[in-house]
Amino acid sequence: MGVRKLLFHGLLAVIVGMGASCSKYRKIEKSQDWRVKYEAAQAYYEKEDYYHAALLFEQIRPVVRGLPEGEKVEFLLAYCQYYERTYLLAAAQFKSFYETYGRSAQAEEAHFMYAYSQYMAAPSYNLDQTSGMEAMAAMQTFINQYPNSGFVEKATQVIEESQQKLERKGFESAKLYLKIKRYKAAIIAFDSFRESFPDSHFMEEVAFLKVEAQFKLAEQSLPSLQKDRYSAVIEFYTELVDNYPQSPFLKEAEKYYSQSITKVNQYKTNNS
Repeated sequence: MGVRKLLFHGLLAVIVGMGASCSKYRKIEKSQDWRVKYEAAQAYYEKEDYYHAALLFEQIRPVVRGLPEGEKVEFLLAYCQYYERTYLLAAAQFKSFYETYGRSAQAEEAHFMYAYSQYMAAPSYNLDQTSGMEAMAAMQTFINQYPNSGFVEKATQVIEESQQKLERKGFESAKLYLKIKRYKAAIIAFDSFRESFPDSHFMEEVAFLKVEAQFKLAEQSLPSLQKDRYSAVIEFYTELVDNYPQSPFLKEAEKYYSQSITKVNQYKTNNS
C-alpha cells in the first residue's frame, strides 16, 4: 500500500472515530435519564475530556442539587473549568462549592483551588493585577483557616510570587515616569514603592533612580527652584552611599552628585 493510501486510510479512521464519538455524545445528551449523563460525565472526566464532561455536569446540576451526587457534580465541574483554563469561572465555582458544602471532605481543597484559580487568572506583571491581589488575600485567608493544611506550602509560594509580580509592576510603573520625563511623578512613585515594598530587591536601583530623577527635575526647573532641587540630589546621593556603599550604581550617581555640588556652590557664590 502506498504512502498516500496509508495517509488516506489513517485520516479516514480518525474522521470515522470522531463521528462515532460525536454520535455517542449526542445520544447521551438526549437521554432523559440523568444517571446516564452522570456516569458518562465522570467517564469523560477520567479521560480528561473536560469539555464534554462539563457540558453534561451543567445539564444535570439542577436535577442532582440536594442529592448525594450533587456534591460531586459541583466539585468536578469546578475542576473541569479549571482544566479548561477558564480560571475565573473555576474560582467562582470552587467558592460556591465550599460555601455550599462547608462540611465536605473536599471543602478545604475547594477553598485552596478558589484562591489558586484566581492566581492562575492573573496576567503578567505589566497588566492589571487585581486578580493577583485577590489571590494573595484569598490565600492568606486560606492559611489562616487551615494552618495545618497540606496546601499551605503551595499557598505561601503563591503569595510570594504574587508579591513579586506586584513589586515588578510598581517598579516598572515608577521607571516609566522617569522614561517619559515626568520626573516629579517618578520621585513620588519611587517613594511610594519604597513604602510599599521595603524588602524588595529593587530597593538599591530605586535609590539610584531617585537620584537620577531628582537631578533631571532640577535641570529643567525654574532658576528660583534649582538650588533646593540640586541640594535634594546631594541628599539622595548620600542616602544611596550610606545604604549601598558597594553599589554598582555609585559611579553613575556620582556624576549627578558632582554636578549638583557645582550648581549649589555657584548659587552660593552668586548670592554671597
